[in-house]
Amino acid sequence: MGEDTKKILRVTGIVTLAVVVVGTAAAFVIRDQISRQRRNLFNPLALRRMAALEHVARQHPTVDHINLLRDYLAWEPRKLLRDRAAAIVERMERQALERTGSVEGSVA
Repeated sequence: MGEDTKKILRVTGIVTLAVVVVGTAAAFVIRDQISRQRRNLFNPLALRRMAALEHVARQHPTVDHINLLRDYLAWEPRKLLRDRAAAIVERMERQALERTGSVEGSVA
């Protein structure tokens, strides 16, 4: 191999390694934020609960998210936040059913 080829391979390896490190760090930060928002869903401060609820609303509908929101509905003392969570649960259930190709109503 020529000197130029070795230099290109070295630079490519370093850049690839840097991308992997940055991607891994980003994944850990995102995972931490999701975990933090889930904890804030049951925070004593209503403003944090609202922010966490909006964060969960932006997530893809999964069984875990729907069950989390159902637990939240049973716990939440404020009607405004309960109503918002109920709307999110309904939307997520509908999207989950559409994604699976089912035409049946949601099971509640």
